[in-house]
Amino acid sequence: MRVAVAVVLAVGAALMPPGAGAQADPSKVLRVAFPVAETGFDPQASNDIYSAYVERAIFDPLYTYDILARPYRIVPNTAVALPEISPDGLQWTIRVKPGIYFYDDPAFKGSKRELTAADYIYSWKRTLDPKIRSFWLQTFDGLFEGASTVTAKASVIGKFDYDAPMAGLQAVDRYTIKIRLVHPAYDLLPNLTTVQSAAVAREVIETYGDNSGWAMQNPVGTGPFRLKEWRRAQKIVLEANPGFREVLYPGSDDPADRAIVAKMKGKRLPLLGRIDISIVEESNPRLLSFEKGDLDYIQVPPDLVPNVLTPENTLQPRFAKVGVSLARGIQPAVSYTFFNMEDPVVGGYTKDKVALRRAIGMAFNVDEEIKVLWKGQAVPATGPIPPHVTGHDPKLNGHVSYDLPGAKALLDKFGYVDRDGDGFRELPDGKPLVLDMGSVPDARGRQYQELWQKTLTSLGLRAEFRNQKWPDLLKMARAGQLQMWYLGNINTTTDGYGFLGLLYGKHAGLSNIARFKLPAYDKLYDQSRDMPDTPERTRLFREMSALVTAYAPWNLEVYRYENIVVYPWVIGYKYNAFSAHPWMYYDIDTKIPRKAIQP
Repeated sequence: MRVAVAVVLAVGAALMPPGAGAQADPSKVLRVAFPVAETGFDPQASNDIYSAYVERAIFDPLYTYDILARPYRIVPNTAVALPEISPDGLQWTIRVKPGIYFYDDPAFKGSKRELTAADYIYSWKRTLDPKIRSFWLQTFDGLFEGASTVTAKASVIGKFDYDAPMAGLQAVDRYTIKIRLVHPAYDLLPNLTTVQSAAVAREVIETYGDNSGWAMQNPVGTGPFRLKEWRRAQKIVLEANPGFREVLYPGSDDPADRAIVAKMKGKRLPLLGRIDISIVEESNPRLLSFEKGDLDYIQVPPDLVPNVLTPENTLQPRFAKVGVSLARGIQPAVSYTFFNMEDPVVGGYTKDKVALRRAIGMAFNVDEEIKVLWKGQAVPATGPIPPHVTGHDPKLNGHVSYDLPGAKALLDKFGYVDRDGDGFRELPDGKPLVLDMGSVPDARGRQYQELWQKTLTSLGLRAEFRNQKWPDLLKMARAGQLQMWYLGNINTTTDGYGFLGLLYGKHAGLSNIARFKLPAYDKLYDQSRDMPDTPERTRLFREMSALVTAYAPWNLEVYRYENIVVYPWVIGYKYNAFSAHPWMYYDIDTKIPRKAIQP
C-alpha cells in the first residue's frame, strides 16, 4: 500500500523558522536497504529496530550520543545542557532549546509549531497510556511521582487524561521540564537518547491517530529528515527537512577521526538531500545490489559472509580494490527463541513444563547454528545481557550445552513419551503434543526452520511452522498467538538494564513477549531499579539470569558479529554499535566515480 504524506510548504521567507536553509544537496542521495520490513513510524507505538532507524531521522530525543566520541558519550540534542540532578537523584531539571520547529503539517492549521517542554511530557505519557500498549512501557514505568494514580484511573475508565496533574512530570514554563522520580533511575539519561523518548506533537497524534492511539502513517517531527514517500514493505524515501535547525558536525581530538574531521567539521547538517531505503528481504539480491553499486553500504548478510570476507575476516581483494572499507564488531544484541509462558503446551512453571523447555534447549545445537546460519560470525550467548553494555557479566555462563541424549532422558523422566508408536511424543496426560513455531518465509528463515525442524524431530517432537512476514509475526507474538519464535533484541544505549525488563512480569504482552511472570525474578528486578552500575547490581543481574536459565522462557542462542561494508564515496562513516544508520552525519562525495565490484 502506498501512503500519501501531506506536506504544507511555508509560503514566503517570513514563515521560515530561525536557522532555516540547511546545506542539504538534493543531488546527494544515500541508498540503503533493510532486510526486514518496517511496521510504522510512531516512536511510542512501533517496536522494531527498522522503524526506529527511520524514526530517529524524523524525531528528536532530548539527548544523543556524540557521533565520534569513544567511549560513547551523551551530549545534548534538543536540550540546552545535560540534566540538572538533585543530590538524591530524585529531581531533574531539563531545559529545551527555543527556536526548534516541527515541520509543517495540516494538523497545525497553518501555524508554525515550536517544540516545547510540554511535547516531551505528552510523548512520555503516551508510553504510560494503557490504550497505547507501548512496547516501551519499561522506559518510564513506575518512575514518575503521581503517574500510577493517572494510569490506574485510565485502566478503569478506559481513557488516559493527558491534562491531569502529575507531580513527577511538569512543564514549569514553555521550555523547562521538571521531573520528580519515585526512586533514582540511573538508566534514565541513556533512555532519553532513545527514539521512544522523542517528542511528537499532540495535534498530529489527535489528527491521525487510529483507535489504538497510534499514528504510524503520518510522522511529523523536528528532525533532519521528513517522510517523502512510503510504499509499505517496499520502499521508504526521506528528504532533508528544509526547516531543520542549525546543527554543525562536531570535532574530535582522537587521531583516528582526523580524516573525517578534516572533511566534515563545522559543516551544517544534514548534507544529504535524500535517503532511499529499499526493503530487500533476501540476502543474495541485497548483496548483489551493493556489488553493483546500487547501495552505498550494507551490513553483510551473515549467510553470505564468505562471499565478502576471507577466513581471517578481512575484505576479499575484489572489494578492497575499489576502495570499499570494512567495519566490524559484536552487536549489543542477543538472539534467542522465546516460549509463550501462557501457552498450555510449552508455558507454565511446573517441573514438567520447565523440563520440556529445557529439553528443547539442550537439543538445539548452537554451535551448528553459528556454523550454518552465521558462518562463524557469532558466539554462544551466555546470558540475557550482551557484551559492550553495562550489566554484561563476562563470568556468567548461562549457555545450555548441546546434549541430545540428556534431553531425551529428561523428556522420558517427565512423561513426554511416544504412547501410540507413531514416532512422536505425547503430553504426560496422553494428549497430542504439537509445537507451533513462527518462521519468516525468506532464505534465512528457511534455514532457521530447517535447523529447528531437525532439532525437534531428533527429540521426537512434532512441529508445525507458521510462515508469515516478520511484522505479522511480531503482531501475533505480542498478542500471545505464537508458542515459539526466534527473535533478537538490540540496544541503542550503553546501559544493558533494559534487557532484563524484557522478562519483567508487568511488561508481559508488551516488551515481555514471552509473558514470563515469576515473582522471584520481578522482586530482583525491582530491587535493582534504583542501583547504579555496581558489583551489587551485577550480582542481582546474575541471579535474574540464573532464573532465566532455570525456567527457560528464552532459549539463549548467540551474540552476533556485524560486518559493515562501505563504498569510498560515503563520507563521515564511523562504526557505531548503538546507531547503525546515523544519516544526518553522512555525506556523498559526488566526485568519486561509482564502481561496481568485479566478480
